[in-house]
Formats: sequence, C-alpha cells, structure tokens
Amino acid sequence: MLTRRVAELRDRDAFARLFQHFAPRVKSYLIRTGSSEQAAEDLAQEALVTVWRKAALFDASQAAVSTWIFTIARRLRIDASRRHRLEDTGDENFDFDRLEADQREVSDDVEANRMSRRVRDALGRLPAEQAQVLRLSYYDDEPHARIAAELGLPLGTVKSRIRLAVAQLRKLLDA
Repeated sequence: MLTRRVAELRDRDAFARLFQHFAPRVKSYLIRTGSSEQAAEDLAQEALVTVWRKAALFDASQAAVSTWIFTIARRLRIDASRRHRLEDTGDENFDFDRLEADQREVSDDVEANRMSRRVRDALGRLPAEQAQVLRLSYYDDEPHARIAAELGLPLGTVKSRIRLAVAQLRKLLDA
C-alpha cells in the first residue's frame, strides 16, 4: 500500500515510512554481503531513491515490496563492485555497448499491464474472504499477524486463506 501511494500520489509521508523501515535493513544486508559501512550507507540511500523514482514500476503480483527493494540494493552493490574493479584495472577500453539498457521496453510495459488486468480479474473471482487477505498481504504489505488482528481471525486461518487464495489464483491465471 505504501509503495502504491508513493507511485500514484508521490506521497512523501508514505515514502518516509518505507525509508525508515527499509534503509537500516538494506544497509545491514549490504554490510553482510561485503560492502564497507560507508558504501553500504550510500548504496542503501541510492536504493531507496530508486524506489522513489521507480515506484510505478513495482508490481505486487511479481514480488513482495521487500524482495523488490532488496533486489534493487543487490543490483546497485553489484554495479558498484564492477565500477570499482574497472577503476582498479584502469580498463579504459571497456565496451559500454555490451551493457543492458536500464529502461524497460514498451512491450514489457504492455505485457505487465495485460498481466495486471488478468490478476485483477482473477482476484475479483475469488471468494471475498480470500481476496481480502490477499489484498492486505500483497498489495498493502501487511504482516499476517496484523491481518489476523485487524480481521479478528486466528493467524492460522489467515495463512490458510492466503495459501488457498494463491492456489486458486494460479488456477484462474493458468486457465
């Protein structure tokens, strides 16, 4: 939900909440994967700035927000590592034409929009209680325990509904 608010409304408060939650976790991850503390700090900030700029590209049907953010951080760490190696080798003959484009192709956007419509249609065909927990879990990025408390359900029931809903969603999308 926060990511959607950042994407659609450019909501600075929603972004601040995302930043407060993820920046320390991303920094810790980067340090554990070999970055210096200063490099991890810089890369974590760069990752969250990328989240701000590219929030509209996030697709909750493809991954959780945390997965998307950590993937951005991982790719930035890899890019920084490659830059550092290039600087160390002094390789001025690097072939930049071999690098992949940073922007998505128009056909990717068309396919993403088509898939988004299919997922929305399939969600509409699920039983209401299954669709509700899926939306809370995947679109609003709510933890299962919070969903259970919010809906007044046992945690196991929430997890079962999510598992059943995902299985049903797969069947509907494969049909």
